[in-house]
Amino acid sequence: MIPLSLATIAEWTGGALIQGMPDTVIESVATDSRKVAPGQMFAAIKGDVHDAHTFLPGVIEAGASALLVSGLPVETETYSGGIVRVKDTLVALQRLAWAHRRNSPGLTVIGVTGSNGKTSTKDFLAATLAPLGAVNSTSGNFNNHLGLPLTILSGKSGDRFGVWEMGMNHPGEIAVLADIGEPDVAVITNIGTAHIENMGTLEAIAAEKASLAEAIPASGFCAMPVSDPFYGFVVERCLCDFIPVGFDKGLVRASQLSPQATGGTRFLLESDFGSPEWIHLSVRGRHMVMNALLAAAVALRFGASHAQVADALAEANLNKGRVQERTVGGIAFLDDTYNANPDSMRAALATLQETPATRRIAVLGFMGELGEHADREHRELGAAVAASGVDFLVTVGERASLIHEGASELAAREFCESHEDAAAFLRTFLEAGDLVLVKGSRLAAMEKVINALD
Repeated sequence: MIPLSLATIAEWTGGALIQGMPDTVIESVATDSRKVAPGQMFAAIKGDVHDAHTFLPGVIEAGASALLVSGLPVETETYSGGIVRVKDTLVALQRLAWAHRRNSPGLTVIGVTGSNGKTSTKDFLAATLAPLGAVNSTSGNFNNHLGLPLTILSGKSGDRFGVWEMGMNHPGEIAVLADIGEPDVAVITNIGTAHIENMGTLEAIAAEKASLAEAIPASGFCAMPVSDPFYGFVVERCLCDFIPVGFDKGLVRASQLSPQATGGTRFLLESDFGSPEWIHLSVRGRHMVMNALLAAAVALRFGASHAQVADALAEANLNKGRVQERTVGGIAFLDDTYNANPDSMRAALATLQETPATRRIAVLGFMGELGEHADREHRELGAAVAASGVDFLVTVGERASLIHEGASELAAREFCESHEDAAAFLRTFLEAGDLVLVKGSRLAAMEKVINALD
């Protein structure tokens, strides 16, 4: 965070400095009471489960330099730090982040949204933009109404780019995040069925994702796959330029995709910005190539060369659980356990099919946030597994049983009630030369299967 005085924090949040010296400088903001340190201001957020005001005694003991509160349920006579009192601490934190963004001269913000691939695309963006200047990017899954402000406030004065994920699972959330972050550029990875439980229809999801591009000024641009069924829908709603990306078409293109026996994917990057360049990604899958293309499009538009993009993508570090190639007990795994929805499941199955192996095994958990569509989507996924040509299917947990049912055309399948049961089955079933895809919703915690085998 750009160091701020308590007086400035009070002004930007619309609060009152009821204790402390106005010129006291705060270095950063924390919302996790377990990680507070001197020099920080602790923002006591009232959540659905916990009210962080109850943690103030521990925060004070940890040496927090200031508190952002809406009330004082504890005695503070012996506390020597600053106290800024506001009506609503979450709103105040968002206002502080908005003002911080407004007072970051020279910062260009890229907002990233989409039904799948946001985090991987964010990681690729951070890598490809780094040769052009310092990058502040979303950490972990800090992409909502609380996480985005914390990401913004983690930025430094010398940052040239902010690469910020903007996620949603209810109508209207993207617009709120766009108001806080004021992006100059939008990246929409795709529009699919993720969060359809709360959104109702695919068209409603498209409108929500499009609201990010609608927030981009005419001087900015949006990068999006030209093959997405809602590409035209988004373009028609926006004032900014568009950079269409795709396989063999678009302003930024990938061709000659080739899965590598040693891992990852090789492809030829072509664009209207320069000469073709071969790219080697450390991860597999056409969907990952698309994510890399989106990042390349942004970096190229800002002046990076094809060679710089190639080097950056080759070295890009992705978060764990996203098509991570692992070897456990001599068996090759594709660890894609971070999350799942119908579209990402099919993309992962395609990656499994294109990867060389003696036998290909899919180990799948349930998909969340599908609401009334859940039964149909799980059965259809099972049918897709059977049609994909995998050699064996293992479904894990009662909520994944409909995948098992849907794959009735595939005789080679096993239903396991728990992670432990699945691991026990795989120990006796797997052989050298097998390739195992493990994937499921975040709540399915499918990494437990791999961890039990490790």
